[in-house]
Amino acid sequence: MPPKRKRIGGPVSAAKVSKKSATGIGSGGTKTSEAASSSSSSSSLQDEFVQLLSQPQFRGKGIANMSLKAHFGDEQYPKLVPIINELMKQSRLTMSRSQPSHPNDQPEVYFALLSSEEATKLLGLDGQAKMVYQVVEASGNKGIWTVDVRSQTGIPQSNLAKIFKALENRRLIKPIKSVTAKTKKLYMLFDLTPSKDITGGPWYTEYEFDHEFIAELRNFILMCVRRMNRGDGVTLKQIANKMIQANVSRVQLSLDEVQQVLQTLAFDYLVEQRSVTADGEALFVAAKQITTCCNFGQVRA
Repeated sequence: MPPKRKRIGGPVSAAKVSKKSATGIGSGGTKTSEAASSSSSSSSLQDEFVQLLSQPQFRGKGIANMSLKAHFGDEQYPKLVPIINELMKQSRLTMSRSQPSHPNDQPEVYFALLSSEEATKLLGLDGQAKMVYQVVEASGNKGIWTVDVRSQTGIPQSNLAKIFKALENRRLIKPIKSVTAKTKKLYMLFDLTPSKDITGGPWYTEYEFDHEFIAELRNFILMCVRRMNRGDGVTLKQIANKMIQANVSRVQLSLDEVQQVLQTLAFDYLVEQRSVTADGEALFVAAKQITTCCNFGQVRA
């Protein structure tokens, strides 16, 4: 498992990227041609840097600082400092620090490139706000607890509350709740739809299990089994199509979800599978009522 990394913000100093510095300034000043050459060299170096971070293996997780040094060498490596600072100022680059797997290990700095769309979203945010956004983004459609955001970023709760509010006002993130822990607040990206693990799927309404809704579905499915095809058997697809036609569900149910309701009827011995169609689909019929009363007659002495 790769080590966890904390996002860090702010300008990069030469000490972070290299212990060496290269001024390239002569005693007699810089000529126009030399300035142009230096500008062209810097632009070329930035293009190479961006292309490197755009490679598939470095998207999202980024590239380690040591890997940058190995790629660019001792001469070009220190010249990355102004390039990194400018890209971070433009919100096109993020910087994070790994959590050492061993107490004696030193944390490693990673750099990750952001898309133009992501950069536009984060433009104007400070380093801590960007850090929080990226942690929330990494949680996907499952969201992340506020406590976990604090532990991953190291930002105090008082500052974190202000950042959450600012990101909410910009419609970048939104608070959600989970059916498994309704008192805790999670955050996820504003445009995402929470997973069924969080919302409970169609069986929950306002984070409460909807017994009435499921009862209505059970009654409708039982009616389909008894009346469709003269009671000689109905397939799961036929039941699902009939539910759509009758508009009995407030949400679109998948075949798996319809089968879940059908299965509850089978568990209650109200529905059973009789046979299969020529296409191999199961046919369901109303279950035969089982009597538990038996008369063995009188036992003779």
